[in-house]
Amino acid sequence: MQILCQRRALLRSAIASVGESFRIVEVGARDGLQNEQQIVPTATKVTLIDRLSDCGLKTIEATSFVSPKWVPQMADHAEVISRCKKFAGVSYPVLVPNLAGLQNAIKNGSVREIAVFCAASDAFTRKNLNCSWQEGERRVREVTEGAVANGLRVRGYISTVIGCPYEGQIKANTVAAMAERLVAYGCYEVSLGDTIGVGTAGTVAHLLDEVLRAVPCKSVAVHFHDTYGQALSNVLTAIDRGIRVADSSVGGLGGCPFAKGATGNLATEDLAYLLHGMGFHTGIDLDKLIGTSVWICTQMGRKNESKVTNAMQNSSRKCGEEKDN
Repeated sequence: MQILCQRRALLRSAIASVGESFRIVEVGARDGLQNEQQIVPTATKVTLIDRLSDCGLKTIEATSFVSPKWVPQMADHAEVISRCKKFAGVSYPVLVPNLAGLQNAIKNGSVREIAVFCAASDAFTRKNLNCSWQEGERRVREVTEGAVANGLRVRGYISTVIGCPYEGQIKANTVAAMAERLVAYGCYEVSLGDTIGVGTAGTVAHLLDEVLRAVPCKSVAVHFHDTYGQALSNVLTAIDRGIRVADSSVGGLGGCPFAKGATGNLATEDLAYLLHGMGFHTGIDLDKLIGTSVWICTQMGRKNESKVTNAMQNSSRKCGEEKDN
């Protein structure tokens, strides 16, 4: 029992040893909430973003300038990005699917960075955007170039980089070529998304070896879903290849509303715990992050999917019971 009670002290010791930096891109406020059937109040979304900022996260995807017809949960995007506090040194990108979304983002005045997305699967693109992958990429190009021309930073996403629920396995060279084009269009970084969570250390290694022949390592991030329990293993594979940016969602919230059964974003707490234990510096206060995770899952009536948060909560309860006895 004493070992359990000492866990937080040991973790703080690991954080105090500042090593190489690793950036976590928090997607909970957008990717984590977008497929919720019950509309989350705007005030709750804003509070979530503010609390995540206070945890020390440096990149927090705030919302999506998408049509409410496609994603009703994001209908309050303009209010969310306008109302959330802008912490110094923190970036608050918003997802933008098309030129109309870009124009609205520019008009808003609070947007400094956007994210664009496409898929390596034609079938997934047709289900998601109702167009071919070529047309989807053309839209990405025009949005990216338009954003850069207006002084905005652009981050790119490629979905279904390992497997597709409709097409099956995706060729690594297809993803590599697409990533190379996104960088050429003006994306400072491309996040590779294992949308249905089928990747393993082996398939991820093969993918990254191919992508890193086409794109500089500094321009590559990873986004793993934990559907099959492989997300942290896949992050380790990416780290071994020199990648120092990964996406995750507080409490493991979210997934893709257009990929059936693809819930299971990697929990930010689990990723931070791993990185801190390896000596990486993330700038994140894990205690505050766990508190935020418990809070948002309670607000939403959702089970918390973070193993670290659940373990820490159980440890705290056991420590309290031991003191009472």
